[in-house]
Amino acid sequence: MSTTAQIDLETYTRTVAQQAREASRAMASLTGATKIAWLNAAAQLLRDETDAILAANAQDIEAAPGYGLTDAMVDRLRLSEERIAGIATALEEVASLRDPIGSVIDSTVRPNGLKIDKVRCPLGVVFFIYESRPNVTADAAAICAKAGNAVILRGGKEAMHSSRAIVDLLAKAAKQHGVPEHAVQLVSTTDRAAVGHFLKMNDLIDVAIPRGGEGLIRRVVSEATMPVIKHFDGNCHVYVDADADLDMAEAIVVNSKCQRMGVCNACESLLVHADVAGEFMPRIGKALAAQGVEVRGCPRTCEWVDAAHPVTDDDYGAEFLGPVISAKVVASIDEAIAHINRYGSGHTDAIVTRNLPVSQKFADQVDSAAVMINASTRFNDGGEFGLGAEIGISTDKFHARGPCGIEELTTYKYVVQGSGQVRG
Repeated sequence: MSTTAQIDLETYTRTVAQQAREASRAMASLTGATKIAWLNAAAQLLRDETDAILAANAQDIEAAPGYGLTDAMVDRLRLSEERIAGIATALEEVASLRDPIGSVIDSTVRPNGLKIDKVRCPLGVVFFIYESRPNVTADAAAICAKAGNAVILRGGKEAMHSSRAIVDLLAKAAKQHGVPEHAVQLVSTTDRAAVGHFLKMNDLIDVAIPRGGEGLIRRVVSEATMPVIKHFDGNCHVYVDADADLDMAEAIVVNSKCQRMGVCNACESLLVHADVAGEFMPRIGKALAAQGVEVRGCPRTCEWVDAAHPVTDDDYGAEFLGPVISAKVVASIDEAIAHINRYGSGHTDAIVTRNLPVSQKFADQVDSAAVMINASTRFNDGGEFGLGAEIGISTDKFHARGPCGIEELTTYKYVVQGSGQVRG
């Protein structure tokens, strides 16, 4: 028998989802000019109301110790005038992106005169569950709405006041420009059970997108009754081939691992061809040690890297998100590819080589969302790919794979124009 609290939660979540569904129908026909005006107006409101946002953020910062946040987590949560200005600029950048809605992907005319257009359209309603950074609230709202969707935002409780201040300003700008009232909704309850309710509503919500720790993502995948755009982890590799430029290889490995360690596109595993391992392993070992990175390697790696520790099978499959890297000497490109496809997470994998056929083989056979040839794994990012903005990175194999920008938040429909044709 349901308790009053359960009934209220069920009622609340269904109401939010129904409002989003109604808003999504209006969003589908919203003009590009209206979306641009709305997002630009919201950006200006963020600048004008900086003091109010900072006051809301101060409440979150004050409550942070009670949630057990680390110093790094508090730093990601903290807003400043500069960071708010950056959020506003990001809204304007999304506003300036090409509007995909209504674009014709393909068009044919059949022998009977039927004109068949494949036309890009919104997904509908997006349920977005994410971490505690307030900028993500604005980014996700803008990306989803630019793609013509309504979005339900379920942010972390740690940033609730900051997120509410941002969404309220988006709503104020929406009202000024004729954007549906419920195009962007922030879930007001911090009750984790609310997520479970939303995930059951495949009649109202078209896609769920979790962005956070692996535990959250696995929960969403387990409970969702609608498609989920996600990646579980980022066990990314760099393979240094026998024909690699070793200066280039060192720069790429160090950047892939050390430029920012706690992100999903950082390198977690190094593979080196046996023909160059005797020269490269001692060299890269010193370079990584200078960055405070511990190497866990195979027996041959440990021969060449004095500070290396013996690797375990679990290490090969690990996403360290910190100053640790696994390493292995391989006998061939085939062994490297097999290792990556066994232990990798399908996120980002790189090869360093001057051998074009080898690089093509790597690109063809490594089963990952992004394959980098002579470039850092850290480039697998919506901004770096020229997508403008992303809502996350997907390792799935349906239409959304890799950095998910505006186009990945759309689908298509066939629009058929006739002149009275009937099928015989």
